[in-house]
Amino acid sequence: MKKNDIQNRMFVEIKNKEIFKQVQQYSFEYLENIFDRNVYPTEEALNNLSKFDEELPISSTKAEKVLEQLNQNGSPATTATLGGRYFGFVCGSALPVGLAAKNLGTYWDQAPAMNVLSPIGSKLESVVEKWLIQLFNLPKDSSAGFVSGTSTANLCGLAAARYRILKKNSWDINQKGLYNAPKIRIVTGKQVHSTVLKAIGILGLGQESIEWVDVDNQGRIIPESIPALDENTILILQAGNVNSGAFDDFETICTKAQKADSWVHIDGAFGLWTGAVEELKHLTQGIEKANSWAVDGHKTLNTPYDCGIILCEDTEAMTASLHMSGSYIIESKQRDGMFYTPEMSRRARVIELWAIMKYLGKEGIDNMVLTMHQRAKQFSNEISKVKGFYVDNDIVFNQVIVRCDNDEITERVLNKIQNLGECWLGGSVWLGNKVMRVSICSWATTENDISLSVKSFEKAFELEITNANNG
Repeated sequence: MKKNDIQNRMFVEIKNKEIFKQVQQYSFEYLENIFDRNVYPTEEALNNLSKFDEELPISSTKAEKVLEQLNQNGSPATTATLGGRYFGFVCGSALPVGLAAKNLGTYWDQAPAMNVLSPIGSKLESVVEKWLIQLFNLPKDSSAGFVSGTSTANLCGLAAARYRILKKNSWDINQKGLYNAPKIRIVTGKQVHSTVLKAIGILGLGQESIEWVDVDNQGRIIPESIPALDENTILILQAGNVNSGAFDDFETICTKAQKADSWVHIDGAFGLWTGAVEELKHLTQGIEKANSWAVDGHKTLNTPYDCGIILCEDTEAMTASLHMSGSYIIESKQRDGMFYTPEMSRRARVIELWAIMKYLGKEGIDNMVLTMHQRAKQFSNEISKVKGFYVDNDIVFNQVIVRCDNDEITERVLNKIQNLGECWLGGSVWLGNKVMRVSICSWATTENDISLSVKSFEKAFELEITNANNG
């Protein structure tokens, strides 16, 4: 097919809209079934993925055939993270209005690196930045960058910290690099998330140089165990331990850090949203005394993937550590998003973030996040009554740690739960024991979903006992 023939065909596809109607129908069918189907794909669906194994076609393929293959062999092989019984990896669902807004934003195809590239992207980022600062009660001059997730947000926050500390030591990291630079201290708890360690490594701060702080049996930093801090220290705290959901004592620790002029970064991937909930905001008391905060929209707020946010009270440090320049850059008096993120080319993920915050409002966010907490307490209460299971953490937010009598039984029961497919969760290690980690962060999780999932746990345990007796 000649180049112009393909071009003409694409103009026709846009004009007649048939392929877009085709995808819309597929999407509606998917949404109609997602809340009732098994959470994990069937063996048949997984085997059918082999149909994608082919050489790159020489000739062009009709668009409707491409979309048909995606739907026929792709849709059944998805994990039902949108539903109410997916409890793995702290993955949120997606609110309907968020899916719809993302769909509209996909057609817009905006890249809000500069205001001139996307006036709407720039405006929505400015508005949502203000909303987030108000919602979390952060310093009013803080800035927000909209990135892919908390992994990148943590990287940005620590990059800003690195810039500011070295600048105070008359060292310009952008010009001089790290060779012979003044030493930066990293202090954090022994339960810090792996994405923080990744960021420390990427930034050249050195994981071996971390000063580790002891934690309690919920994974919280013990304030009295924190070493003496100084102006060259980055102290990293957690709003929501990835296993237990526990929160560090921000009020006590941040006050101590402020007196020492240390930089405090809070990894709040899913837990920072409790600051917007009247009944739970005691968990984040004192976060406004920190310097930078990382949080996801696609976890607790249930925006579609991908949606991470870095917030920083030191705008100069943030923009200086992430900035770029070029003779072709057109700066505006409005917001130019590229100064607040590592990327220039990125989608306008703020569209669905704005839509969801506008749709829910403060009261709606409060209600949705609090409901997740209530479902976690329900799960804990119901599973505690089932023979063979034990809950190993205090339910402060949305995380439940469950185990059986020993590691072997725990692991085998977990595998059976996963194979049953009625709910899905992953495993972890907690206080030296293998455990099952239940993360409840979907707007769609109902009381019935919890009870059905607990019954699946019970069924898996009975299967394990039966197999053990027969073996």
